[in-house]
This record gives sequence, structure tokens and C-alpha cells, in this order.
Amino acid sequence: MSRPVIGIIGNQHQINDQYQVQAVGTMNITAIVEVCDAIPMMLPADPAMIGVADAIQVCDGFVFPGARPNVHPEEYGHAETEAHGTFDRARDALALPLIRECVARGVPVLGLCRGFQEMAVAFGSTLHPEIRDIPGRLNHRMPPDGTMEEKFALRHWVTLTPDGPFARLFGAPEVLTNTLHGQGIEDPGSRVIVDGRAPDGTAEAIYIEGAPGFAMGVQWHPEYKAGEDMVSRPLFEAFGRAAAGLRRAA
Repeated sequence: MSRPVIGIIGNQHQINDQYQVQAVGTMNITAIVEVCDAIPMMLPADPAMIGVADAIQVCDGFVFPGARPNVHPEEYGHAETEAHGTFDRARDALALPLIRECVARGVPVLGLCRGFQEMAVAFGSTLHPEIRDIPGRLNHRMPPDGTMEEKFALRHWVTLTPDGPFARLFGAPEVLTNTLHGQGIEDPGSRVIVDGRAPDGTAEAIYIEGAPGFAMGVQWHPEYKAGEDMVSRPLFEAFGRAAAGLRRAA
């Protein structure tokens, strides 16, 4: 039996501010290869280049990774403001319907940071443009200076729902994670179950209620040294098993 193929949604990027490319972080690729024991496949984040049906036909699961551009607020009924930052409407146009179709068909999906927010928005959630501006909230953004180890350092605990899917997966009622995001869930959609929160109440772990397959997302970045981290590894292992199971069933 061949290994499952996991699609990673790419991001638009310019090399030297001129040459347009689609790119995927090596951390995501490494996590899929080494922890999921799967074949990574980058998908261009543009429905003009690949459609939802084609993507599902060739992949056994999908990772929706982080990115600097944010989901456009029009996707959840809000007006655009300067606080919302930059956008990638092409990724919105592919990722949101792809998430919905995957969930409907039981195709495994794992959302990371922006991908977590895409999952939330795809199922009716709204987002706040800058969590740190809400009274009583922490600054969840990436530290502006320091090494990669310092930027991705474990910075706060996430308290999980007792006996919820994340607590069962991690075997613990709370886990220590990194935090590198500005936006966050404001009001979750009816099927978006918040299963873990930061100390300030910010949603950090979600799953889609009633999904027939793996449909989980985290606001942090578990792809960083995924094979070494006691929280990241079981998350990617579970996702990899789900993708392998779908391949065997095909």
C-alpha cells in the first residue's frame, strides 16, 4: 500500500519583489514526511489553477498552513479595515470551498494558524482583526526580534475541554504551545466547536461538529519541530492515520 498524499495549500510570494511564486514552508513538508509518513504535494492557492474536485481526487488529506495575508472580512460579513492587514483573495476562493467539501466528504483536514481561521470562517465564524486590542487579551503575535527558536518558543498554555477530542488526542487537560498570530475567532459558527482556549480566553483549538472525518484546527504552529514536540507529534500522527485510512478505503 502506497503512502497517502497530503496536499498543502500554497501561498503567493514574490522573490526579490519581482518574481511571483507559490510557496510552502519546509516545516510543513517535513512534518508531513516525517510524522505523517505521507507524500507532500503543494497546491497553488488559486482556483484558476486547481479546482476543488481535482484537488480532492488526487489528495487523501489537506493541510491549510499559516500565511501573512488574512482571510478577507467580506468572507464573514465584516467591512475591510486597516487593522485587517493584507489579503489573498485567491487563497480564500480555493481554501474555503475546499474545506467545506472535504468536511462533507470525510476527507481529513488540518488547519494551522490562518488555516485554523479558514476552517472557522468556512463554517460561519467571524474573526477579530487584532486580538491584542481586546481588553484583557494577551499579545499573541510573533516576537519581532530573535532567532527562530525564540520566535517559535512555547509561550502559553492551552486549556482543553475535559474528555474532548484534543484532550483525548494529547492525553492531557492542557498543553503548552507557541503563539504567532494577530487575528482570532470572534464568534464561532454553529458547527465550530472551540475545544481549547488560551489563558485569556482566545480560541486555540477547534473541530467541526458532525464531520465524518478528521476536521481539526489549531491557532498555533505545531509544524515547528513537529517530530520532537510532545503536542505536535500526536496531532500530525492522528492526521496522517486519517489520511492513510481514507487511502485504504478508496
